[in-house]
Amino acid sequence: MNEYSDKVIMHFQNPKNAGIIENADGIGEIGDPDCGDFMKVYIKVENDIITDIKYQIKGCPASIACASAMTEIAIGLKIEDAMVLREEAIVEALEWLPEYKLHCSNLSAGALRIAINDRFEKFYKIKRFI
Repeated sequence: MNEYSDKVIMHFQNPKNAGIIENADGIGEIGDPDCGDFMKVYIKVENDIITDIKYQIKGCPASIACASAMTEIAIGLKIEDAMVLREEAIVEALEWLPEYKLHCSNLSAGALRIAINDRFEKFYKIKRFI
């Protein structure tokens, strides 16, 4: 039995939306000191909808797959819906992750929340959600 689902392998081998957004509306950085993974997320928002999202990541195959899947879910979401994106939704999109790799979905969802919070701080001069 493979350690990862076919979807995890696909997202790891062909990650979606990797890169940088110049002049991003929000940027979120997060790391996991226990495993050494680090992620930076960039978002563009128009009319309260995430229109583009990119990421840079240093991490294991599961973290890379989670980041890729998270971006596919987030594009087109209202910012309020993206803020409450559940880690379980990322795992469901990947069809399965070993229990000891579930923290990778937390990293992706957390980086997205931080980027959204950064957007609110920049544009509304308030701290929100986090």
